[in-house]
Amino acid sequence: MNGPILSIITVNFNNNLGLLKTLESVSSQSFSSYEHIIIDAGSTDGSRETIIQYEKENPHLSFWSSEPDKGIYDGMNKGIEKDNIYISSTLVIV
Repeated sequence: MNGPILSIITVNFNNNLGLLKTLESVSSQSFSSYEHIIIDAGSTDGSRETIIQYEKENPHLSFWSSEPDKGIYDGMNKGIEKDNIYISSTLVIV
């Protein structure tokens, strides 16, 4: 396998403490074939600075943005659009 086989998408808005816990948890996993995408909704609580620091320390971070969005589902959709693994037929509407 040449690239990651799993995408982790983290969405955040003004929850720097929760973001820190999430990044610590992701970083502590032994599995390493993943990409990490972080979508922040324009936080003003230090989350952006946390992401910038994480980017320096974690090679798995493939994309991040910090801009206003329309809510958690919009953030998740933005993350899926940046996903390097997702194949549209992977998810099926039930």
